[in-house]
Amino acid sequence: MKLLIINGPNLNLLGKREPGIYGNQTFEEYFARLQEQFSGAKLTYFQSNIEGEIITEVQKADDHYDGVILNAGAYTHTSLGIGDAIKAIGTPVIEVHISNTFGREEFRHQSYISPNAKGVILGFGLQSYELAIQSFLNK
Repeated sequence: MKLLIINGPNLNLLGKREPGIYGNQTFEEYFARLQEQFSGAKLTYFQSNIEGEIITEVQKADDHYDGVILNAGAYTHTSLGIGDAIKAIGTPVIEVHISNTFGREEFRHQSYISPNAKGVILGFGLQSYELAIQSFLNK
């Protein structure tokens, strides 16, 4: 199984950014652990702070991956373009968030990703990614 993890803006700052919400571990450290834990799957990771690059990666994933795990960060709440890209491809996408977005500011309660995603996992810290991987492996 080939899975692509896409992280959006500011997720490159994990380990430094608001550790009370996001923890102390960098995503690169966590990704290495995911690769060991799910050695039977081929995991690829992409991160960008640029909306258009995320859209391009979502589009490129079609027919090349069995699934996409997307944490679009703040673009979740603002990007019609990313939502439309997900709608346009046949590869299933699971939306993930480290924090419980519904327990945060009200503007974070709206997602342009969710209506086109296979599912949504949020609020379990970095474990949200593991749960998404497991959902693809257990289908």
